[in-house]
Amino acid sequence: VQLQAFGGGLVQTGGSLRLSCAVSGSTASINRFNWYRQAPGKQRDFVAGISSGGSGGRTNYADSVKGRFTISRDNAKNTVYLQMNSLKPEDTAVYYCRVDQLWPAKNYWGHGTLVTVSS
Repeated sequence: VQLQAFGGGLVQTGGSLRLSCAVSGSTASINRFNWYRQAPGKQRDFVAGISSGGSGGRTNYADSVKGRFTISRDNAKNTVYLQMNSLKPEDTAVYYCRVDQLWPAKNYWGHGTLVTVSS
């Protein structure tokens, strides 16, 4: 499984960005798509996740992004998105996508994409 994330950039406070993560390879056993982020000098934290089943998927979010970020997926394109609105300087981080494979149990990480929010 390979993941390629893109869409990061520089944005002003209050602005929006949409990140994309294209997933390729053996995707049949993937049951969850996630976004994480790592700010400079800090640990990598969970941002949002969405299950792979059904037409919509169950979602969950970190408290810090609830109401501002939306995770979604396009099964036909094997792509997961993170729409980020009302961005704040504290959202500045490298954002990583991760997929969780059910069997054999394994997580795959993509290379990160940098989001910088200027004040």
